[in-house]
Amino acid sequence: MAKAKKAAKKAAKKAPAKKAAKKAPAKKAAKKAAKKAPKKKSARKPNAAFMKPLTPSPALAEVIGAKPLPRTEVIKKIWDHIKKNGLQDSKNKRMINADAKLKTVFGKAQVSMFELAKIVSNHLK
Repeated sequence: MAKAKKAAKKAAKKAPAKKAAKKAPAKKAAKKAAKKAPKKKSARKPNAAFMKPLTPSPALAEVIGAKPLPRTEVIKKIWDHIKKNGLQDSKNKRMINADAKLKTVFGKAQVSMFELAKIVSNHLK
C-alpha cells in the first residue's frame, strides 16, 4: 500500500503541472492578440517631389502639352499616347516603338519601358 500512496502523490503533483502548462500558452496568445489590436495603418502620403509641377521641354510638350505637370501625370500622359497610337511592340510588350513625336523625345526608334522615366526626366525642368 505504501507504493500505491507514493504513486498517487506523484500523479497528484504531475496533474497540476500539466494544467498550468496548458493555461500558460492561452495567456500568451491573449497578450499577443491584445498587442496586435491597437496597430492601425495610417493613410499613405505622396512624396512631395513627385507632386511638384514641372515644365516639359518643347519636344515633350508636343506629346503631353505645355502646361506644367507633376512627374506622375507626365508618365501617365505618355502612356496614354503610347496606347492610343498602338506604339507598344506586339512581340515584346516591354518595348515602346517611337512615332514622329516620341522619336524627338526618346532620341531613338525603340525604348524599353524601364528607360522611359529616365528619358522623360531629361525633358522636365
